[in-house]
Amino acid sequence: MAVRQAVTWCYRGGSISAEPRINDRIRVPEVRLVGPSGEQVGIVPLAKALELAQEYDLDLVEVAATARPPVCKLMDYGKFKYESAMKAREARKNQAHTVIKEMKLRPKIDPHDYDTKKGHVVRFLKQGDKVKITIMFRGREQSRPELGFRLLQRLASDVEELGFIESNPKQDGRNMIMVLGPHKKKTEAMAEAREAQAARKAGRQGNTPDAESEGDTAEAPAAADEASAETPSEA
Repeated sequence: MAVRQAVTWCYRGGSISAEPRINDRIRVPEVRLVGPSGEQVGIVPLAKALELAQEYDLDLVEVAATARPPVCKLMDYGKFKYESAMKAREARKNQAHTVIKEMKLRPKIDPHDYDTKKGHVVRFLKQGDKVKITIMFRGREQSRPELGFRLLQRLASDVEELGFIESNPKQDGRNMIMVLGPHKKKTEAMAEAREAQAARKAGRQGNTPDAESEGDTAEAPAAADEASAETPSEA
């Protein structure tokens, strides 16, 4: 009956905390204790473990509740939570999400427009994203699908150093679609972008001292000339 009530309470909007039990929230007679540096202390009474935690000015944290007896560790729980949050944030930051960009072209596209569209495709592939290319046919253009096919082949050839044809051109109603995939993985592209950003930042910081030193060097000869002009000749 108690289990059924707990399940019903969860479905009604309650939640079970994912936080580990710490200090006086631990309600077992004894624990397997791990020291602050990871050393195995052994099985000790809960009161003794809490006493050691107070002595070290640390928290007693239950790290393996299902073990018999539960495993607890002496640690700074506030610092542990902060470091865990930072690691999770960094993991989310480095997480790669596959994105499919879309670029639309007309069969008889102007050369300038083609170069502009191709530039966008190049940028997307460099970022590690896939690109869906759509050729849109209108009116009589629908009777000339080879125009769209040739345009797609041309584009794939122009960007072959950055991407490959992941999905061959195929007719879809009034449109013809092709998907290009990047050679570089998303994670690699993100890492390269971060390195380039760091290099640019370092370059900007390095330019300031150089400019100052060049200014000092330029001022030095001028000062020397002024000093020689003011010094009387011994002759």
